Order: sequence, then structure tokens, then C-alpha cells
Amino acid sequence: MTLTSAPPAAPPRAAGVILALTCAAPLLVLINYTAPMVTLPDTAAALGAGVTGPAWILNGISLGLSALLLVAGSLADDYGRRRVYVLGMWVLAASSVLVAVAVNTPTFVAGRLLQGAASAAVLAASLGILGHSTPSGPARLRATGRYGATLGLGIAVGPLLSGWGATVGSWRAVYWAVAAGAVILAVAARLLPESRAERARRLDVPGVLTLALGVAALLAAITEGRTGWTRPIVVAFFAAAAVLLVAFVVVERRRAEPMIDLGLFRRPMFLVSTGGALVTGIAVIGLMSYMPTVLTLAHDMTSVTAAALFSVWSGTSFLTALLNRHLRMGSRVRLALGLILSAAGTLPLLGVADHLSYGRVLPGLFVAGIGSGLINASLTHLAIESVPAHRVGMGSGAGNTARYIGSAVGVAVTVTVAGVFGLSAGTDVTVVAYAVVAVAAALLALAARTA
Repeated sequence: MTLTSAPPAAPPRAAGVILALTCAAPLLVLINYTAPMVTLPDTAAALGAGVTGPAWILNGISLGLSALLLVAGSLADDYGRRRVYVLGMWVLAASSVLVAVAVNTPTFVAGRLLQGAASAAVLAASLGILGHSTPSGPARLRATGRYGATLGLGIAVGPLLSGWGATVGSWRAVYWAVAAGAVILAVAARLLPESRAERARRLDVPGVLTLALGVAALLAAITEGRTGWTRPIVVAFFAAAAVLLVAFVVVERRRAEPMIDLGLFRRPMFLVSTGGALVTGIAVIGLMSYMPTVLTLAHDMTSVTAAALFSVWSGTSFLTALLNRHLRMGSRVRLALGLILSAAGTLPLLGVADHLSYGRVLPGLFVAGIGSGLINASLTHLAIESVPAHRVGMGSGAGNTARYIGSAVGVAVTVTVAGVFGLSAGTDVTVVAYAVVAVAAALLALAARTA
């Protein structure tokens, strides 16, 4: 039977199952993604991590995600979105077991790399399934809002679950939980419909290799650069990334059936989608990922307490994305509003390394959370709407690739600036700089043509 790109709307019960299983994917992935943030000292000590070990413990999953998200999206479109979803879940389960039993840093990082690859498959395929099975209009706006909401929920739950597990047992507990959740979802995925593009393209091996290796080299350079940007290994990684990514563009321009159609970058809404995701990664996720560490270092706050404080931001993000559909404005305008509110909400964090005022920080995190919720829901919707119907996996992969590269860049820049100017002044410099970047991106999104 031929699987077309425009199926009839699913019955309400089936639609509910599809929505639940696709939204469970980013929830599980983000819980796993954020797990080490509050247990890093315990994890690094247990694994005997060296100078750069903690950075790899945090960024290993980002490397796997960023390198393979676009690849996974294209494979899902061509060879079956449910198939890629199931495969991703099984690999996530196996790699989580590897992480849970790791006794040294190389094994842990290898497991996190595999978790990143599996998460790439799960994220790209799940959003592709959702976009394929939900008709454009109010139903898709509602579904993508809920999908985007689970991103915020995962960011809120992950550190809390990880910290609680470490308190009552071991930092390894959360990874056993992720493995169990992935197995459950892999088995339940038989309830999902299969879908793919009407005509599968040949696997673009040169494109896959140059993109994956190029992004991997870029993330490796960013990770190693935290301990010195002029070190030979860092320069070598940056050079390799430049050569490989240029080669990727050359390869894709010459192929009859490229992995990603570079012509999409002539679409204003695709540029808004991917550019917005990149800026979100840098100026929102990158900053907020590092702020709990600032509080821990500056005020001797426990990691779990810092995670609980910043759950005001992530929890508000979750609720806002759920209510996103009630705003009568286009996704592009919602994205711009979200970026502006995120910038406004982070400004009260100025001076937080010197003096922690809950009366100023909590309202700021609340406003930033509203902005983040609008961003998550809008980017999810734009990732689907900005590409042809049969390439929703590609749209998901492109947006998420930009988001996770941006988050790695954002954290690296924040850490570097803090090292140069000191924790207090460096944090303030990045807060202001990222607020300016977010507002500039919002204005560009508003100025973009809609056609």
C-alpha cells in the first residue's frame, strides 16, 4: 500500500494515542538531556573525570543530537517515521543502560553520544508523525502546542528527578528510569500509524558523512574550547568542521536528491524557523542551563535547590505552551513575542552572582518562562509548516539541529566570558548580550516575508 503525505484525519481516540506517544518522546529526551546538570559533581567524582571530563559529561549528548538530527529526519521521511521512532527508543534504552553502569568517563560519554543519536531519531520521527497525522489548522496548532509544552516539562522534571534520585540512592537511578521508559514507548509504538514520503530517495551517504562529522567536529571544538580556544586540538577541530560543512554544502548542491533541499533556505518561514531555533539555543537554553551553576558557585546553593528555583522558568514554559493556541496571532509573531519576553525576563538576573533577590529573580523567571513557552510552541509549529508536507521530518531535524548547536554554543560562550571577566561580571555581560541577540532575532522574525 502506498503511504501518502496527506492522510485523512485520524479518529479522535487514535488521534489522542498519537498525540500522547509523540509528546512522550520529547519529554523523555529532555529528562535524559538535563539529568547530569544537577549531579555533575557526584558523576564526575565517581567516574574520575579529568579537566575536560565534566564538559564532555554535559555535552556528549548534545554532540550526538546535533550531528544526527537532520540525518534522522530525512531517514524518517524516506524509510518510515514509526520505524525510526521505534529504533530510536530501543537504542535509547540500550545506551541508557550503558550510561547507568559506566565506571569511567569514556564509557559514560560513549553512552551519552549514543543517547544523543537515539534522541535525534526519536525527536525527528515523533514530530514527523505528529505533523503527518494532524491536519493543518487549529488541530495542528493545538497538537504542536502540547508537543512544545513537553519540552518545558522535561527541562523542569529532569533535574528534579535526577537530584531526587541522587539524594535517595544514586545519580545512576535516573538513567535506569529513562531505559525503562524507552522500552515502554518502543513497545507502545505499535499503536502509531506508519508514514513516509510517497517516493523514498536514495540514501545520501556523502551528505550524511560530511554533515554528521562536520557538526561533531564543531561541537567537539566548542566543548574542548572551554579550557582554551587557541589549543591545537581546538583549532584542528574548528578547521575540520569548516572543511566538512563546506563540503556538505557542495555535495548537497550537486546531488539530484540531496538529504536537505538547500532551496528551503530561500523560504522566509524556514529561515525564521531554523534561525529562531538557533537563537533560542544560544540566548535562552544556553543561558538558563548555566544559571543554576552560577547560583551554586556564588551562593553555596545546593544543585537541587537551584534546579527547583529554575523550575519556575521551565514550569511556566510548560503551562504557557499548553495555552498557546488561545493567542490569536501567527506563529511568527508568537515567536517574536516569546523572544522579547525571554529577554525581558532574564534582565532581572543582572547582579544575581553578587546578590540573590528572590523578589526580583522569581518574577523575572516567570516572565522568561512565558516567553520560552511561546517560543517552544511556535518553533514546533513552524518546523512543520515551513517545509513541504512530505518533508516534515526534515523540518523537525533542521530546527532541532539548530537548537542544540545553539545551546552548546551558548553554554560555551557563557563559561568562557565568565572565565575572562569573573563569575559576576561575566554573567552580567552574557545576560545583556543574549537579551540583545533575542530582541534582534525577534525584530528580524517580524520583518520576514510570510510568503
